[in-house]
Parts: sequence; structure tokens; C-alpha cells
Amino acid sequence: MSIKHKILILVLILIATQVHAQLIPNLGGQRTGTSSLQFLKIGADARATGMGEAFVAVSDDFSALQYNPAGLVLNKDNGLSFTHTAWFADSRIEHLGGVYHFGGNNAVGLSVTSFRTEDMKVTTEFQPNGTGNYFRFSDLAVGLSYARQFTDQFSFGVTVRYVEETMGELKMRTVLGDLATFYKTGLGTTRFAVVIANFGAQVSPSGSVDLIGGRTASEFQKFPPPTLFKIGFAFEPWMNQNNRVTTSIQLNSPNDNKEYINVGAEYSYKEMVTIRGGYKFNVDAENFSVGAGVKVPISFAKVGVDYSLANFGDWGYMHRFSVNLILPEKNK
Repeated sequence: MSIKHKILILVLILIATQVHAQLIPNLGGQRTGTSSLQFLKIGADARATGMGEAFVAVSDDFSALQYNPAGLVLNKDNGLSFTHTAWFADSRIEHLGGVYHFGGNNAVGLSVTSFRTEDMKVTTEFQPNGTGNYFRFSDLAVGLSYARQFTDQFSFGVTVRYVEETMGELKMRTVLGDLATFYKTGLGTTRFAVVIANFGAQVSPSGSVDLIGGRTASEFQKFPPPTLFKIGFAFEPWMNQNNRVTTSIQLNSPNDNKEYINVGAEYSYKEMVTIRGGYKFNVDAENFSVGAGVKVPISFAKVGVDYSLANFGDWGYMHRFSVNLILPEKNK
């Protein structure tokens, strides 16, 4: 290992171990719960969540649709991706994505994310056990992404996302955007990325709700979307023909909570079998995560299967499964 790589590893260790000593001040904690559309903050890929979502500077596959659209052009593979997440309280999240490359240095992607709960009883002050009616809470996000590689070192990506949230008789609809960059420094495999996710105008529900006493509520307060600024750094401290170790660190600054840091690592053998781990510092609920994946060639493509487990403390463990159908570039 070169001296430069040793210095980089030392920097990563020092940053991670100093978080609880408030290397980064606990700014923004007073903003907790001040944004809408919270489902957009939930991780939507088993590979990324297995690395603790320290992923904006790693995004080099279909998961870039959710984490860093600039990473869509880091390889030339086309294909489809599906992720299932069994979320809390019997709710579930499904994510479907597709990526297509064209013109040598361009890529487009389409992603659909759905969050749904089971049917729940409608209750009132006078009927706490239910009125006999039921309602469902659901979210939908449909995103269109575009990425372009301008040079061998720099790429740029953008996502425009239609978002809809249904809460019984109420609906919220809006259009949000992601802006992303990816830069290879030229120093070994080091690279960094910057992403601004989910930026847009404030939103409020439309529709009406019947209240006690024959009253109706049809005007509601507006809240901003969960905008998140992310900057990440990644490199491979060890890589040869058969083995690869990727390490990553990421600083996150949300508009509705305190800053936090993610660190993650991934080991891959022949790009076929992979194990992962990650940790989130300065996050109240979630901390460590682990994961694994395998890629199996078939007649016309490769199939990748990934799994991750994230620890949410008293809430328990969260499981995610991703399946990727990878169609390699014809001239490979």
C-alpha cells in the first residue's frame, strides 16, 4: 500500500472517531420533524444500505438513480433493478428502476418508488375503536434521470421527480429535483461527489376532512420537502485482478435535522461475490448495517442479488432485497 493511501485511510479513521466528540457541531437538531414527504429519506437499494448509505461517491450502478444520478455513466451497462423493503408497522416499499446508455457519454434512467401501509381504521373522539371505515396511507415517486460524462474525470447528473402522497381523503402533489456531480481526482482511485437531493417548493395537502360538529378542514400548513445536501469521498485501498476493497465516507446536511456522517466498506471477489458493512454517526435511530451480494451470469446477461440488514435499535432490524438484471455493453 502506498504512503498516499495510508494517509487517506488515517484521515478517514480520524474523522469517523471524532464525530461523537462533536467534530461537526450538532446543528439543526431543533428542525426535527419540519419537512414533509418523509418516505423520500428511506434507503431504496440493498447495496447502498449495506454500506450504511455512504454511497454518493460510490454510485456506479443502477442504485445511482436514487443516490447520485451522475454515477449512471460510470459504466455502460443497461438493465433493470428491483428492491423490496419490509418497513415498520407492516408497511412496505417497492422500488423499480431502469437505465439506458446512448451516444457514448450519456445515460437516462427511470425510477418508480412506492410506499404503502395496510388498511387502517378511521377513528374519532367518540368512536376510538373505529367508525367502520378504513383508510390507507401511500406514497409514490416517479423520477426521470439524465447523466452526461463531460471528461474522463467529471460527470454531471440531474433527476426530475414527481411525488404524490395520499393520506385518506387528502393528497399532496409536487415536483422535486436532484442535482449531482461526480469527480475522479486522478490520485489513484480517489473520487468525490456532491448531491443536492429533493429540492423544490413547499407543499401542503389538497382536499378536505370532516371534523366533529359538522365542520370541515380544507386549508393546511405548507412544509418544505426533505432537502438533503450530501458530499462523499471514496477510494480503493486494495485492488487487484481478483479482489477489490472500496471504502467511503459521506457528510450529510438535511434541512430537517442535524448533520451526520456515514462510513461504509465493500469487499468484492472477482466482482461476483461481495460483502459490505457501514455505520451512521450522529443518527438517533439507525446505526450499523451489513450486507452481501452475488452476480450470476446467464445466457444474455447477469443477474445480481443483494441483501442488507440495518439495525434500528429498539425498533428492530430492517431487511432489504434487490435484484438487478444487467445487460452488458455489446462490445465488452
